[in-house]
Amino acid sequence: MSKGVTPKSEDYSRWYTDVITKAEMADYGPVKGTMVIRPYGFGVWESIKEAFDRRFKNSGHVNAYFPLFIPKSFFSKEADHIKGFAKECAVVTHSRLKSSYDGNGVVVDPDSQLEEEIIVRPTSETVIWSMYKKWINSYRDLPILINQWANVVRWEMRTRLFLR
Repeated sequence: MSKGVTPKSEDYSRWYTDVITKAEMADYGPVKGTMVIRPYGFGVWESIKEAFDRRFKNSGHVNAYFPLFIPKSFFSKEADHIKGFAKECAVVTHSRLKSSYDGNGVVVDPDSQLEEEIIVRPTSETVIWSMYKKWINSYRDLPILINQWANVVRWEMRTRLFLR
């Protein structure tokens, strides 16, 4: 038994977290629900990603990137779909910060309020489908074989390092 690692038979979830943190693969980030992948853990992730990426490309897929910021009007189209995770979404309301009046830190610049709120979500089907609508003009444009590597961005009740 390694020092400081909870026995698996006692608490499987705690054991898993102990192994990940003691192996210096990842650690909890400063914002609830976030993690920092440390160099060793990132190396493991790169190996996994490269293996999957090779398989995707061998099957004809290509990588693409879609925005992380989704206009609220787009997200509203997903209303039924988002019920289960709406509480986990971050909302951007302003576009900049400024120095605080007392000179100690920063505050949100009230003059930078956005006309439309933006939801932070890297896999919004509404944005992806809005692009497909532009790209697909006939059946000749099909199939579209796209893969997106994206961060997970949600305020989760319990952060499980490396697990979603």
